[in-house]
Amino acid sequence: MSPSLSTLFAESLKVGCLGFGGPAGQIALMHRVFVDERKWIDDDRFQHMLAFCMLLPGPEAQQLATYIGWRLRGWAGALIAGWMFVLPGAAIVLALSWLYVSYGEVPLVAAAFDGVKCAVVALVAEALFKVGKRALKTSVALWIAIGAFFALAFGAPFPLVIVAAALVGTLFPVLFGSKIEPQAEGEGGPKRNGALGQAVLWLLLWFTPPALIALTLGTDHVLFQVALLFSILACVTFGGAYALLAYLTTEAATRGWLTPEQMIDGLGLAETTPGPLILVNEFVGFLAGWNAGSITLALAGAAVALWCTFAPSFVWIFAGAPYAEKLERNVQAAGALAAITAAVLGVIAKLALFFATHALFARQIAIGPAELPDVASGIWWMVVLALAAGVALIRFKANLLLVLVICALAGLAARSLGL
Repeated sequence: MSPSLSTLFAESLKVGCLGFGGPAGQIALMHRVFVDERKWIDDDRFQHMLAFCMLLPGPEAQQLATYIGWRLRGWAGALIAGWMFVLPGAAIVLALSWLYVSYGEVPLVAAAFDGVKCAVVALVAEALFKVGKRALKTSVALWIAIGAFFALAFGAPFPLVIVAAALVGTLFPVLFGSKIEPQAEGEGGPKRNGALGQAVLWLLLWFTPPALIALTLGTDHVLFQVALLFSILACVTFGGAYALLAYLTTEAATRGWLTPEQMIDGLGLAETTPGPLILVNEFVGFLAGWNAGSITLALAGAAVALWCTFAPSFVWIFAGAPYAEKLERNVQAAGALAAITAAVLGVIAKLALFFATHALFARQIAIGPAELPDVASGIWWMVVLALAAGVALIRFKANLLLVLVICALAGLAARSLGL
């Protein structure tokens, strides 16, 4: 039996408020709520939905919530489940962003963030480890990961790397061990139920704010540039938040919105809040507006970044969910997913190097467009703390919030000792 909209709202809000721990933790929480406790979705269907969302650009956990809502109560359920997954965390990130720009230069706060940066480096290393376990199933996948790492390190555009990997997987799926049999002619997925019309509607809704900004403020205005960047990322970012961070950090720093060190701080803020890690986009939009001159622009930048990050997910779900079963059993789609997953490993490896270089070392060495750490400039207490945090997360499966708190306290202790 399908739940009432009010019941779906309450359960989706619970997921949004308790969804700590990144995509893995949030997907596990949705499974517990929607499959184990409420029994609205069976386990097989849940896994099928998750596989489809992994094929889409953007935040897979939010898209899974949206898909579940659509499956249970159509377009209204999709909007409830999708937005309730995002909004609680978004409200907290907005408040933390204001506190950061207002009080982030206070010595004690800055010292705590030094410790948090170590935890962030460890978190990216953990993501690298987790993705590696599922991505490196064939030697071809390993070579794609290595190629993606070096291509990005030496300046290749992020979207081009992802598209190239998807093309290889689509053309040569057998190289990735894809053994899915193509679906027989005549087999269908869920009925459309007006989903295509909703997809078109949300496409228009997505484009409306950027269009209004362009018409009233011009295409050079910071708000339009925020909308444009995050709309592009929404279309090309496969593999979740970690996959976009290296590209986003470079773009945001080039535009003067924030520094790489501030990006690491923002990632630390997003890690401590419920909701998707990609809420770091809201932090970037806030700082872009703040550095452009006012709290009003900062609030508008956060709202535009939030809208252009998550509104596209409704387009993808409404347009694609009715055909999800066909796609899931399509051998070319499976090959594309495997290749993209391998490329994402290279993206995260480049991100890990980038964050470690800027967080743990005072100076960098440029080799063409690539940056390596100047070992002589290492901040060694931070290097040791990052290694310890990595061991705690990867080897001992330590609680994420506990690791963040301990690292923040270690930063305060280091400051008091004059390190």
